[in-house]
Amino acid sequence: MLAKRVFDLAVTAALLPIAVPLLVLTATAAAVTSGGPVLVRETRAGLAGRPFGMLTLRTDPRTPVGGLLRRWRLDVLPRLIHVLRGEMSLVGPCALPPGHPSATRARLVVRPGITGLWQVGGRSELPWEEMDVLDLHYIEEHWLGLDLAVLARTIPAVLAARR
Repeated sequence: MLAKRVFDLAVTAALLPIAVPLLVLTATAAAVTSGGPVLVRETRAGLAGRPFGMLTLRTDPRTPVGGLLRRWRLDVLPRLIHVLRGEMSLVGPCALPPGHPSATRARLVVRPGITGLWQVGGRSELPWEEMDVLDLHYIEEHWLGLDLAVLARTIPAVLAARR
């Protein structure tokens, strides 16, 4: 667990010089094209079931800019803050609301991730049951090598602009 945390912090710190200007641009685009606040906070269950307010950029998928931000997953850039704070990991199971039927005790032994097997395995094209199976597989088999593989597969998945 310590190696994974150190890895998360090192990679996030390396991403910040790129992510911060990109976040400013995407937040500006979201503010201009979507009404309401730029950031949305949704309660999610973290490690050991501790709730936290997960941040996402507000995007309207009906607008061209909002659709692009979601397709390229730029709406999740604020979640890097949660990695720094220890509430999330770069790779892990999907962050679920507290009380969600799939928020089982098994899920709560690892931090939820910005990306995961579900992300690189088809994202929204997968039925919920299959996403849940991929998350549970990650929880049972997680190790730093798997995280590296998932991160390496995330970049092409995002660039392919799958929904």
